Amino acid sequence: MDRQPTLETERLVLRPLAEADREPLYAVAGDPAVWEQHPIHDRWRRDVFDAFFDDGLASGGALAVTDKTTGAILGSTRYDKYDPEEGGVVEIGWTFLAPRHWGKGVNHEMKRAMLAHAFAHVALVEFRVGDTNYRSRNALEAIGAVRTDRYELEKYQGKRVVHLVYEITRESFASGPLS
Repeated sequence: MDRQPTLETERLVLRPLAEADREPLYAVAGDPAVWEQHPIHDRWRRDVFDAFFDDGLASGGALAVTDKTTGAILGSTRYDKYDPEEGGVVEIGWTFLAPRHWGKGVNHEMKRAMLAHAFAHVALVEFRVGDTNYRSRNALEAIGAVRTDRYELEKYQGKRVVHLVYEITRESFASGPLS
């Protein structure tokens, strides 16, 4: 599965993240409101953002989300953890958008394209989201993701961070809200 495709929708182009995207993406990520419910709540800080951006570049799956008409950066997202065994699974996550694009269907449009691409190669897509990130949890449920009973524990700045695991199957996508 190509984890850095170029995907086009009616309003968006998702393309491989590049070093040249660092400053325009920081202009989006530098807004603390983007991260207020996220477990890594300080990604608006330059040093934390730069580490996040570098990790995205190194992942081989990070995408810049751009306006199809203007080319402006709206945010970023990523394909990660791809396993082709047993029908295949890939994780989608690390998504953030400028607040001015919240509630305008951009996430739905972006995820529809990403899921359609993924389901040409895998049977299952997983998402991990912080347990207190209600904005992202609601967004996942709105696109048809179902919370599993699995979770992962991490530490950030000495505090416990719980990530809940959501999933969408190829079959549920075909009949779900994004079909």
